[in-house]
Amino acid sequence: MQSLTDVGETFVNNIASRYGLSYGAVVHMLVAVNNGRGSMAQFNCPELGGSGQWMRGGMTMVGDMFNHGLKATVNNLCFELSDFLANNQVFPVVPAGTPGSNQWWPVELGQPFSSGAQNNTRYAVFPNRLAVEVNGQVSVYDTLNNNIGGVSQQQGGNNSLTFSSQFGTIAVNSLPLVKGPGLAPAPQNNFAALVSDNTQNSSSAPAPAPAPQHAPPVNVQPSTPAVHNTAGHSDINSTLELLGKLAQLRDAGALTDDEFNAKKTELLSRI
Repeated sequence: MQSLTDVGETFVNNIASRYGLSYGAVVHMLVAVNNGRGSMAQFNCPELGGSGQWMRGGMTMVGDMFNHGLKATVNNLCFELSDFLANNQVFPVVPAGTPGSNQWWPVELGQPFSSGAQNNTRYAVFPNRLAVEVNGQVSVYDTLNNNIGGVSQQQGGNNSLTFSSQFGTIAVNSLPLVKGPGLAPAPQNNFAALVSDNTQNSSSAPAPAPAPQHAPPVNVQPSTPAVHNTAGHSDINSTLELLGKLAQLRDAGALTDDEFNAKKTELLSRI
């Protein structure tokens, strides 16, 4: 639990009583507003509908989006917390450069030209350096030749941070680590495993039917028919059989219609 000054303790107890909230819920919201420098807050408080966001003079979002009474409660609460933080020492003074301090980054970095916080992460941008604090652990990165314009946190539990520069969007953990534990890399798909799985799945699936093959051309050599009008039944049957084979070759694409018709005319003329 975040420690408070005597003034802060008295204020939190008074707020908790007036809003019908627990001491812990008010402290949670107080820390969220403080991390947002009094102008915004991102919170996850079960007594206030779970996850939500507040912005001073802007939109208030709560888990139960149609609960306008809850939105009003959160808005009023955050305004009171913001105003009190601006005029009172609520948290004990922590030496600069130590975890829990408002100046949590290493003192040798000086003053940042940009800083912010989101959920359990704080960041501060300096010339050629980027400091990031996650759960009280501070890491410092070399920003190389990037001119950082903004930092954002990916949704999810991997604390993956990206920033925008003149070169586009770049992951913070791709920068050279100067000091601290560093951020864990975002989980990535194992491409080799995916290929192996797909190969196994494809091997268990039925093999596709082979493409139709054109029948090879056949040199049809009908037996010499008997003299016209004297052919027997066997010669006629042989000719009809050959015509059937020719039709199959035509259907398979081995013969064109013209070739089939020419051969058909030739055979029929011999009967």
